[in-house]
Amino acid sequence: MPQAYAKTNYVRISPRKARLAADLIRGLKVEEAVIQLRFCKLKAGMLLQKTLNSAVANAETQLQVQRRDLIVKEVRVDVGPVLKRAKPKNRGGSHPIMKRTSHFTIAVAAE
Repeated sequence: MPQAYAKTNYVRISPRKARLAADLIRGLKVEEAVIQLRFCKLKAGMLLQKTLNSAVANAETQLQVQRRDLIVKEVRVDVGPVLKRAKPKNRGGSHPIMKRTSHFTIAVAAE
């Protein structure tokens, strides 16, 4: 069964937070997944929705499959590079600030 993929790299959100939204749509039909992401109050929901729309567009053009026949086969949130910053602390010390990034991968396929 052929699948269509979409990948978004270097998204400025922690992978742990993004996986909360990814768990909402895993295994759903595309129309239900879009509704779930639209109405969840997570920042990752909006970011994953863009990637999901791209995967659906890829499936429509490459596989000639209609949107209503697609399901979300795979949602993966991988760890990206970490931007390391420092915040000044008392007595001349510093405290590390880790600004984490993520890579999103979504695969859709026909039922």
